[in-house]
Amino acid sequence: MRRTTDLLDGRVLVSNDTGGYAVLDAIDGVRLAERPYELAPSRRDDLEARGLLTPLGSADWSELERAAHRTRKSFLLDGPALHIFVVTLRCDHSCQYCQVSRAALTAQGFDMSLTDAEAALDRVFESPSPTLTIEFQGGEPALRFDLVRHIVESAVRRNAEAGRTLRFSMVSTLHHLGSDELAFCREHGIHLSTSIDGPAQLHDAQRPNPTRDAHARTLEGLARAREVLGGDGVVALPTVTRAALADPIGLVEHYRALGFRSIFLRPVSPYGFARKTKRVHGYDMDAFVGFYVRALDHILNLNAQGEPFEEIYAGILLRHILTPFHSGYVDLRSPAGAGLGVLVYNYDGQVYPSDEARMVAETGDRRLALGDVQTSLDELLDSPAMAWLRQGAVAEELPGCDRCAFVPFCGADPVYHGAIHGDPVGDRATSEFCAKHMGLFRHLFRSIADGDPTTLRTFTAWALGKSRTDIAEPGYVER
Repeated sequence: MRRTTDLLDGRVLVSNDTGGYAVLDAIDGVRLAERPYELAPSRRDDLEARGLLTPLGSADWSELERAAHRTRKSFLLDGPALHIFVVTLRCDHSCQYCQVSRAALTAQGFDMSLTDAEAALDRVFESPSPTLTIEFQGGEPALRFDLVRHIVESAVRRNAEAGRTLRFSMVSTLHHLGSDELAFCREHGIHLSTSIDGPAQLHDAQRPNPTRDAHARTLEGLARAREVLGGDGVVALPTVTRAALADPIGLVEHYRALGFRSIFLRPVSPYGFARKTKRVHGYDMDAFVGFYVRALDHILNLNAQGEPFEEIYAGILLRHILTPFHSGYVDLRSPAGAGLGVLVYNYDGQVYPSDEARMVAETGDRRLALGDVQTSLDELLDSPAMAWLRQGAVAEELPGCDRCAFVPFCGADPVYHGAIHGDPVGDRATSEFCAKHMGLFRHLFRSIADGDPTTLRTFTAWALGKSRTDIAEPGYVER
């Protein structure tokens, strides 16, 4: 199916289900839709080669097009690959935009039991995915590093027979990880992720801890972790609140000063308890897109000057645009990745189809709970909650998305729409998910169509996960 979307600069994007696309001026866009015989012969040949104009007498997909579509949707064969263990809800931070109701350090009843941890591992290894990633979240998972250690060692023992590719990661403030814990992380390849919202004044205001020195302690933890795990053993990402919108370049520069070579720019979450603080920290999605474009332009300038630095989310989107392969990112799948690509095992033994669904449940909305960890994977994926989510899981069939040229590169998010709009189909006109991605895709496609060789070289490197020095300077670019 061919779709067309206005890029709002006198050009239109045309795409098809296999990811073929072209950026046309408005006149050729109308010709393609209504009078393709008026297109220049060279343009017709190009559009036919891209699968955007069907040759006379040809109705079905070619074998090449079928192969391209299978490649783009190959994640459907794997089953859940990301398994998130919420080992505790306890935390010593009081983040103002936190999506879940945290528990105090001394609180009882907010830690995962060993019985539930082993049952959750049963579910993990029931997944047919050849690659299994176990991620530890909280609260602060380092407060129960004994349980993290148990789960990792148990998973490794099980995998001796299962023979999967097994990976581990942990989301942590880094404050509670000492030399013994970091040595265990190094031994088992546990990758660490932390949050740094910006310079100390901003970070400490948004992520306060009891001693009011969260930023300093995070940097101390970062230094300890890098010493043991190496410079690439820890990644960080900010949450962009209203207070951060005014200085996108300053945020990027702070990450550069800390020695990072990438940043993942993400807006404030609309889920769970974060909805109550949106009037303080939230903003219209257009404001985030404007912030993002300014930050991305700065990052592209850094790369043009010879300094490799990546905006991770752009890399994910560009992989979908510039290659036939999916990034694996569960929030940009169609059918949606909730449940099919990720499962979350909560501290209380409940299982959810995504971390966002868990956040919604913490406010009392249990519609997205799949069951408990004692329930088999097949039963969890056949639960009423999954049946409800399936109504909005296929982006190509959703009202509005079905006509959007960005849909081959985007995905469905029924958890967001179910939580915010009350049903998993949602309303494209008021969807922040759609507003964000349409804004980002428009900017990326306009940049690609502009054809600046330096920008294209950087984009290609990000899409392929390579250094810019490995990418040849692009030649002629079809505009």
